[in-house]
Amino acid sequence: MRFEHLVEINDPLNPLIPSLTREQVWSGLMLRVDEPTVFLPGLERCEILSRTADQVERRLHFGGVQVRDTVTFSPLEWVRFESSANAEHAGGRLTIRLEQPDPLRLYLRFTYETTLPDGGAADGVQVSEFVKSAYRESDVDTVRIIRVLSAGGRPH
Repeated sequence: MRFEHLVEINDPLNPLIPSLTREQVWSGLMLRVDEPTVFLPGLERCEILSRTADQVERRLHFGGVQVRDTVTFSPLEWVRFESSANAEHAGGRLTIRLEQPDPLRLYLRFTYETTLPDGGAADGVQVSEFVKSAYRESDVDTVRIIRVLSAGGRPH
């Protein structure tokens, strides 16, 4: 399954939403790499196994399930999370790109590529639609957490 969508960060037509800089958003994305428990409900802990200038290897603990992933990134441009499939995890890739079509607008583009089938129904239900909805909610929540952190708060 491949799924892609945008989340708007800055809307120059809505003065009620504080604008964030590219650097503030990037800081939040890097926190998602280093402290993913802030962003991922159900994640109990994260072990950083190795780190280089543009890559982090991690082990994520979701109860009895462990997922190993590799995070690569190009500062202020994109971050990619990749995990292999195993018995408990479908595996896949999430790429988050910062897009700034002009100085006043800023977006995050989330692109998911998983081993889940794109279509098909299980018991008459489009499973992929549930997964896409969950991804959307998680991504909007990521932006909410980045906003809270940028304002000097801590997410609940």
